[in-house]
Amino acid sequence: MIRCLIEATRIGLLAVMAAPAAITAHGVAPQMSPPPNSPAHISLSPEMLGDLALARQQYIQAIEEYQQIPHKSADVWNKIGIAYHHLFAYNVARHDYERALRMRPDFPQALNNLGAVYYARKKYGKAEKYYRKSLRLDPNDASVYSNLAVAYFAQDKVPQGVEAIRAAFDLDPNIFSSDSPQLISSSLPAHDRAEQDFCLARLFAQAGNVREAIDYLRRALDEGFSDQKKLLHDQMLASLRATPEFAQLMAEQKFPKR
Repeated sequence: MIRCLIEATRIGLLAVMAAPAAITAHGVAPQMSPPPNSPAHISLSPEMLGDLALARQQYIQAIEEYQQIPHKSADVWNKIGIAYHHLFAYNVARHDYERALRMRPDFPQALNNLGAVYYARKKYGKAEKYYRKSLRLDPNDASVYSNLAVAYFAQDKVPQGVEAIRAAFDLDPNIFSSDSPQLISSSLPAHDRAEQDFCLARLFAQAGNVREAIDYLRRALDEGFSDQKKLLHDQMLASLRATPEFAQLMAEQKFPKR
């Protein structure tokens, strides 16, 4: 996302990868990297320098730092894959994720990331397979559920996509917040994005989060959602319909006359 998601959102990838978020979650400060020959630089290991570069989206530098590690762990191969993935070198990233998995078959992040490679290649069934494998190992990762939802929607498996979104939301209500890194892929067709965003609006409405509910409902409408019956009668939207924000949103819409 996610969190890295590896396929995903803003650049086809944040939607889909949990690993970069794991890196930034360690509290890496956003200052520039130390000069190469400075004492601060020398005191850091190649893996730490690679992590810093990866967190700052300096992907080529990250690869160079990681490649200096003589005996690379599964974690390192996964990180190298992430860097190549962000550079859209999907085949190279896939090989690195697979190398990580040969070393550690029960590596949920690498499985998730491998799924994101297949999603980026529009092989949605394979992406689903790897996301599900990742979740069997770590069933509490909300970002992987969000990736799985995207894969379901891409295959027109709307009910399964809705359930995956609900699972992600239940694990982390902030995962779809506009204040958080976006984990939903923007590469879905507009119709699927509309269904997905309507589902999110319902979940936020049920949670009492009017701002997010209205935001996702507006997105769904902008993407072509036009089921007036659901808008006016869905039980999960009952409390939202009583708000002035909902009334304003409806006043902005031009629904076709029946």
